[in-house]
Amino acid sequence: MKIPEKIRQRVEQLHTQLNYHNHRYYVLDDPEIPDVEYDMMLRELQDLEAQYPELCSPDSPTQRVGAAPLSKFSEVKHEVPMLSLANVFSEQELEDFDRRCREGLDTDCIEYVAEPKLDGLAISLLYKDGLLVRAATRGDGTTGEDVTANVKTIGAIPLRLTGKNVPAVIEVRGEIYISRDGFEALNAKQREKGEKTFANPRNAAAGSLRLLDSSITAQRPLTMYCYAVGKCTEGVLAKTHSEVLEQLRSWGLRVSHEHAVVEGAKGCYLYYEKLLQRRDKLPYEIDGIVYKVNRFDQQQTLGFVSRAPRWAIAHKFPAQEKTTQLLAIDIQVGRTGALTPVARLEPVEVGGVIVTNATLHNQDEIERKDVRVGDTVIVRRAGDVIPEVVRSVLSKRKKGARKFKYPTRCPECDSEVIRIEGEAKARCSGGLVCPAQRKENIKHFASRRAMDIEGLGDKLVEQLVDENVIKSAADLYSLSKEKLSGMERMGDKSADNLIGALEKSKSTTLPRFIYALGIREVGEATARSLAQHFGSLDKIMVATSKQLEEVPDVGPVVARNIETFDHQAHNREVIDKLIKSGVHWDDIDVSVSNEQPLEGKIIVLTGALSMPRSEAKDKLQSMGAKVSGSVSKKTTLVFAGADAGSKLTKAKDLGIPVFDDDTLQKVLKGDASLVPD
Repeated sequence: MKIPEKIRQRVEQLHTQLNYHNHRYYVLDDPEIPDVEYDMMLRELQDLEAQYPELCSPDSPTQRVGAAPLSKFSEVKHEVPMLSLANVFSEQELEDFDRRCREGLDTDCIEYVAEPKLDGLAISLLYKDGLLVRAATRGDGTTGEDVTANVKTIGAIPLRLTGKNVPAVIEVRGEIYISRDGFEALNAKQREKGEKTFANPRNAAAGSLRLLDSSITAQRPLTMYCYAVGKCTEGVLAKTHSEVLEQLRSWGLRVSHEHAVVEGAKGCYLYYEKLLQRRDKLPYEIDGIVYKVNRFDQQQTLGFVSRAPRWAIAHKFPAQEKTTQLLAIDIQVGRTGALTPVARLEPVEVGGVIVTNATLHNQDEIERKDVRVGDTVIVRRAGDVIPEVVRSVLSKRKKGARKFKYPTRCPECDSEVIRIEGEAKARCSGGLVCPAQRKENIKHFASRRAMDIEGLGDKLVEQLVDENVIKSAADLYSLSKEKLSGMERMGDKSADNLIGALEKSKSTTLPRFIYALGIREVGEATARSLAQHFGSLDKIMVATSKQLEEVPDVGPVVARNIETFDHQAHNREVIDKLIKSGVHWDDIDVSVSNEQPLEGKIIVLTGALSMPRSEAKDKLQSMGAKVSGSVSKKTTLVFAGADAGSKLTKAKDLGIPVFDDDTLQKVLKGDASLVPD
């Protein structure tokens, strides 16, 4: 079948556009079009190639994925060996390397290229006439594995080189790796699917590249940086390594922007220190610096020793993974009640820091990793990130090592530990009494939308708890002026004001009190729904999960949180103490509240009213109204007290009905007929 010229031109155009946008997205990290537009062009090309198979070329953007799974990888012999590098670990060893190079070249100073040593997998890419024809792993340096099908799935690697003066045959070398963000996203997906997670980005990259099914490799966030050239024929390479890197970049290959030309050992070490400081801020993991003599003629003069070049060296960073013994697993309770297992370790230096503790994240992680007390474990630390236990070394596990049993009672307050289905964290249910949660609970209890205790700021709460003056929210109401005035930054007047605020807060509403208790997942709206449905705290405290789920906004998770909270004796004791201290509210007439006489009304309060505005708002909301902070065309009416300002003016300008404080009090007592339809 003859292919119309128009179709040929469109296919070529799509090739050009897709390769251009691939380069911008994967190499330059600067996409010009949304993903959906790219996908539409790719789909159009796929359709055209399906209709005209002759137009499907090896370098087509559609050929990145699709090869059948392999039974095994074939071997590839490297024409130019992929040698390993010798290592240095100190400034003195670096100076010795520089001295040997200077002596070998009979010169006083050498120009080096310093570049980050990525922690990934070395790869060789062979291009013929600009087309990628083979990709191979380093292997033993002489023989590697053919992973062409997998490498073609990596968007950062061009299937065809672009630009000027591309050699007829060129072998490009680089490092395939997974970025930090890509690694976290990959492990998150693995956990979602219930599959094994990867210990570190290097393992993830190596494992992904050596999969026999390239369609799976295509789902992994692999990318690449190029750093050298092996074989090159029928082409002209620059005379220095730094210039070759720029040539590679001009041909569409991805090259790190972190490399620099430096002079002598001093220049190398300054670069090392600079990048070591930035190590943990880089988007990828590196384990050191590579220094290479910049001029190729000088490299040739220095030559090789054994399996390593004399003209290059790797300056390794302090190790970020070490093995040590797991001495114990402790459970820490956080300020929100979350239980976190912490590994107590035989002290070990990791990344230049002595590590004695490491996180085990949660119960699922302990079970998945099967970490047991007494195990030899691998500990990982990356910068400011909390050290974590990566895995146990099973070959060194002692006989009789027992699986860790997660606690069912809080180690801080003995309250029941609950874990909601679908959540990773288990939590303590004793929010009102748990020492670990004390500060946050009291801060929440005193907040404006809860008990609204003016003058009881976060710093004062922390001071009262730290000095063991209060142990629960109920203790606030037994504070004396003498005790308060003796606190730091608290004088007689401040103490008097706080005592007055505490006394004023005793008169509250049922929704506010429920919200103030800090029950997990019970916000203001849910607290209001509970109050309106049950009418009293006593009925809520004895309600079953099934009864609680009958309340609007309350599902199985929230119902279980409420029921568990209510059944804790500690929590009941604090509530009883609060009531005995004088905290009170009016129960709600359920028959009236369920009628919601103000449902759909939008009301604004302004000016000085005869009751606290927050209390009036609560009561209006309990009757179904929405109380807004601003006047608009949608406002139903405005209640204006003395000295009302701009809100009153705007309401009059818009012709919105305005009522006084006396009318508000009548409405709150049940005469909703005063509110216009």
